[in-house]
Amino acid sequence: MPLTLTRPDLIRSANFIAGQWSDAPAAPAPRLAVTDPATGALITEVPDSGALEARAALDAAHAAFAAWRKVPAKQRAAIIKRWNDLVIAHQDDLGALISLEQGKPLAEGKGEVAYAASYIEWFGEEATRMNGEVIPAPLPGRRMFALKEPVGVVAAITPWNFPAAMIARKIAPALAAGCTVVCKPAEDTPLTSLALVLLAHEAGVPAGVLNIVTASREKTPELVDVWLQDARVRKITFTGSTPVGKHLARRSADTLKKLSLELGGNAPFIVFDDADIDAAVDGFMAAKFRNGGQTCVCPNRVFVQRGVFDAFAHKLAARVAALQVGPASDPASQIGPMINARAVEKIERHVQDAVAKGAKVLVGGKRLAELGPHYYAPTVLTGADARMACACEETFGPVAPLTVFDDEAEVLAAANDTPFGLAAYFYSQDVRRIWRVADALETGIVGINEGALAAEAAPFGGVKESGYGREGSTHGLDDYLHTKYVCQGQLD
Repeated sequence: MPLTLTRPDLIRSANFIAGQWSDAPAAPAPRLAVTDPATGALITEVPDSGALEARAALDAAHAAFAAWRKVPAKQRAAIIKRWNDLVIAHQDDLGALISLEQGKPLAEGKGEVAYAASYIEWFGEEATRMNGEVIPAPLPGRRMFALKEPVGVVAAITPWNFPAAMIARKIAPALAAGCTVVCKPAEDTPLTSLALVLLAHEAGVPAGVLNIVTASREKTPELVDVWLQDARVRKITFTGSTPVGKHLARRSADTLKKLSLELGGNAPFIVFDDADIDAAVDGFMAAKFRNGGQTCVCPNRVFVQRGVFDAFAHKLAARVAALQVGPASDPASQIGPMINARAVEKIERHVQDAVAKGAKVLVGGKRLAELGPHYYAPTVLTGADARMACACEETFGPVAPLTVFDDEAEVLAAANDTPFGLAAYFYSQDVRRIWRVADALETGIVGINEGALAAEAAPFGGVKESGYGREGSTHGLDDYLHTKYVCQGQLD
């Protein structure tokens, strides 16, 4: 089944700056190939942009900010809601585009579009609810107010694993708040982002308010440095690795930009002996194997209490062995290719390291070269421990390393023994244990007897080296606003 679009013009191969589609100003313009990870086939080429394009996008966003911030919230909301309507109307095409450039199964691609639209709709509604405060005055004849104002120009840097959802989670609240945006999508998956920007333009987002420039991994530092150095950029929002997040934080210090950083994870998944084992397996499958395990909140370390370890491992292995691996063009596929060769090499290295240190492979544990160079079999390992790379590094693939534990204190110490703190999951039916464990876990997100956590109304983000700031919810909107205190006197 070919992944074709009923509206082929959604595939864009140019930057969008100041309301115009344009290649790089310099000639001849360097190009970046966008390929299908399932086959390696070329989809199209986009600009490999640098400092010139970054500055042009920033100039446009800065020029547009003064007018956009003054657009009444109700009008901004109407534009954002039209954007949502267009995204939903083009769900099939956008889902196919996601699957084509990112590799996830088509059902997941369409599901991601609906997920992205939920954020656009949410923040469209929140645009009219940016209420300030009237503060009781300590003296007669005085009125005191706390007003909410947009921070200014926002630079958004998005990852490849959810090319629609990450754009929506960052750009929708920025537009709702009255900010203007410059955006750099991931080099592996720029096409979905460009398509969403096209639909935003069609929805009525004015020229200059939303600008997007594409770049290769090699050219990205040159491009982003322009935004880091320029005081006109007042906020950076980034989803990606912790080392890059730390770099952005350091470089933002000179101009004291506001930052939202959603960084690396090392999520524990804990199964206590009083858990509903079938529910725990269901929850784990939902949390771990979505997008082939290429999510920041998917379980990376699996701790199972000794009394139920064999039962959980047996049931999980049977479920994982039944997963269908293949390209998104096959409707039966449940796991697609990994995003690129580097991803497969890291997965393979983690599995080989675990086996060398005593882990056993229950299911999988190998490349699926017969399908293509970027496929890896969904894998279950037993005998995993803290010495192994898969316990210390985010595997970002379909590998489930199982570790046995004996008591609650032991597993909590192990779960928290990481510099990261994005998400955690645990299964238990003991209400006292539930609140003890939820309180003790050092993460920004906790799933209790639930594997699917994300929702547009919930705050998404981490603690420790998983970053700071929140996306989604009213807290996500606050990250694009600052508070101005206004005091008026001599009113008596």
